[in-house]
Amino acid sequence: MSTLRGIPASAGIAIGRVYIYRPDDVISGMSKADLRALPYPAIVVARDLTPADTASIDRRNVLAFVTEQGSTTNHTAILAQTLGIPAVVGLGTALASIDEQTRLGVDGAAGTVVLDPTPEERAILEEHAHALAAEQDHLSQYKDREAILGSGKRIEVSANIGGPGDVATALQFGANGVGLYRTEFLFLDRDSPPTEEEQVEAYRSVLTAFGSKPVIIRTLDIGGDKRIPYLHLPPETNPYLGVRATRLGLRRPTLFKTQLRAILRASTAGTARIMYPMIAVAEEIGQANLLLQSVRDELDAEGAAYDHDLQVGIMIEIPSAALDAERLADRVDFFSIGTNDLTQYTFAADRTNRDLNYLYQPLHPAVLSLIHMTIEAAHTHAKWVGVCGELAGDPRAIPVLIAMGIDELSMSSAKIPRAKQIILSL
Repeated sequence: MSTLRGIPASAGIAIGRVYIYRPDDVISGMSKADLRALPYPAIVVARDLTPADTASIDRRNVLAFVTEQGSTTNHTAILAQTLGIPAVVGLGTALASIDEQTRLGVDGAAGTVVLDPTPEERAILEEHAHALAAEQDHLSQYKDREAILGSGKRIEVSANIGGPGDVATALQFGANGVGLYRTEFLFLDRDSPPTEEEQVEAYRSVLTAFGSKPVIIRTLDIGGDKRIPYLHLPPETNPYLGVRATRLGLRRPTLFKTQLRAILRASTAGTARIMYPMIAVAEEIGQANLLLQSVRDELDAEGAAYDHDLQVGIMIEIPSAALDAERLADRVDFFSIGTNDLTQYTFAADRTNRDLNYLYQPLHPAVLSLIHMTIEAAHTHAKWVGVCGELAGDPRAIPVLIAMGIDELSMSSAKIPRAKQIILSL
């Protein structure tokens, strides 16, 4: 049968029946709740998938993602890599002829989707699956090793997670900690914000599982492709450049302070670190830290225990922050470079727009210059710096980042063994 070609978003092989997700199709009766309990093991086909769509997805029965829209760094790709399943995105209108009686063969590494594969095509896909499994078996010997360079410098290789459900996989692949805990998933797919106690429980469970290993908890990063109806945010003409992440937290101090209280209270269970996203100027750090200090004062007055030495850092994902990193370094304990958005904002090109995929070049000299000046600024002020964007797990990028002096790399869990192998070879 025919083979469709899209953008490879997450490696792996899957063969199975289609489940079509149409969140806006009132006639079909489908709703977001359908992804919570898939009726059978399925390859989910959709126009696109947002964080809100997949906040409570049935992980046991999803075999792969295939979408009309998307790119290598949109939510679908990142979620597939986190779950360790294949994904092909950016197929456009080619999916229009597919129905739920169709069976698909998905090769996430090649970016191909075979419609109703023949026995011969199935055999080829299964052969590829065996080869991938053999490669993973070979790489597994590196997962529990320390990533130490020939110079003796130790590189922290950490995991990006979306919540407690990702912890077992991260530990299985040998994560040295959590370099990015995306807390927004706790706020999605619900009718009201999580309570302070709910948040304490979620953060504490992750910290307990990792013990003494550091867990960097990113404060709420909502906006762009992550919308929360119960916050009643006014529509914006360009939400990716609007009131999102820390900008939103500073305008909703009660929401922000509740999360900060929860993180501090949970911090006694392990090694927690706080990270503010979407920082553009130094004043935003100061305002966020004022709220954090007010929370510390409240907890002190209540006699509540928390880690008084907890590190506080920021994401460097806006060019202005990278260009001003020398000044920002004095105000934080660490930097973590979010290369997905940094690349997007450097080229003024939406990273989820398949027509602009050619402009998504995280290894372009312009992006590398911003990364290098961030690392230099951090080290000048005796601060450590990591990368938590998808570039951190890119085999082509790891030697470049190491040569620049990076201290930590955080990535989808399944990429950790290969990253350690590469680092140990340098």
